[in-house]
Amino acid sequence: SMDSSWEPPNNGTPGPFDGPQWPHQAPRAMYLAVAVLMGLVVASASVLNGLVIVVSIRHKKLRSPLNYILVNLAVANLLVTLCGSSVSLSNNISGFFVFGKRLCELEGFMVSLTGIVGLWSLAILALERYLVICRPLGDFRFQHQHAASGCAFTWGWSLLWTTPPLLGWSSYVPEGLRTSCGPNWYTGGSNNSSYILALFVTCFVMPLSLILFSYTNLLLTLRAAAAQQQESDTTQRAEKEVTRMVVAMVVAFLTCWLPYATFALVVATSKDIVIQPALASLPSYFSKTATVYNPIIYVFMNKQFQSCLLGMLCCGYHPWGLGKTSPAAPSPQVAAEGLRNKVTPLHPV
Repeated sequence: SMDSSWEPPNNGTPGPFDGPQWPHQAPRAMYLAVAVLMGLVVASASVLNGLVIVVSIRHKKLRSPLNYILVNLAVANLLVTLCGSSVSLSNNISGFFVFGKRLCELEGFMVSLTGIVGLWSLAILALERYLVICRPLGDFRFQHQHAASGCAFTWGWSLLWTTPPLLGWSSYVPEGLRTSCGPNWYTGGSNNSSYILALFVTCFVMPLSLILFSYTNLLLTLRAAAAQQQESDTTQRAEKEVTRMVVAMVVAFLTCWLPYATFALVVATSKDIVIQPALASLPSYFSKTATVYNPIIYVFMNKQFQSCLLGMLCCGYHPWGLGKTSPAAPSPQVAAEGLRNKVTPLHPV
């Protein structure tokens, strides 16, 4: 059974579904600290992602195709928070997985599914910006149906890679401090290792490559556009602003998913390695905190979104004038008009 692999011979540790795991796995203070962290994540992620969804529904001008994927990201983040962070919060207060084995599998599945939807949303977002700004397809117009299929892809692809553990290729088990569940990447064995490696390629290497490819090309296009214009202060400032934003996005992606990827690879490839439970639970907490900073980086830094949000919160009163900003999120707001036209689509496509 799944539980037997969890019991080191008679040291009296209760099983992950039976009772508090302290002090066997980690001191009680560690569980309470994690509970506090999860409480903060649940509160702030719910508010931030909820706002993204509400503001996008209420403002027509935010419903441009390029913003579809941002709403998709917010929905995925909200689901990670509801299915994962809140479960983890209550389990850490009790010190074990209170809800039993069936719900452990369900939580592991839901968190993986929605986490990977969020992760791939960032990759699709990068690809869509590349298509719109670098125009590799010539006069291709980015329409609502393209945006919708980008969102559909994130869910389909994620389902494809998160369903196998429910069907016997690896499994979802209590991880780390045993207060949340995820793919089994500790037990080893070819069944688990092959799945972890497949997940590593399809849900880390591939999206990361797409992000690096898209943003590299975007920055090169921007640089070329700026060089064609006179290198005025405004164009240089615009270029710096977009570069900063792109770097922030890539760093955030790595902060969130590199711990998982590294751990998974180490555990999947080295036999008999023992990792401290407290350490083994870190990756899942890193990836859950992404639900807080993703909306901040991708949405709240978008001037157009800011103005709609302020309009909503201040009941339609705008403290400052609304410049016409473009829906493409990395829009260098300070750009000289000519550069902006090259970098962002002219119409809310």
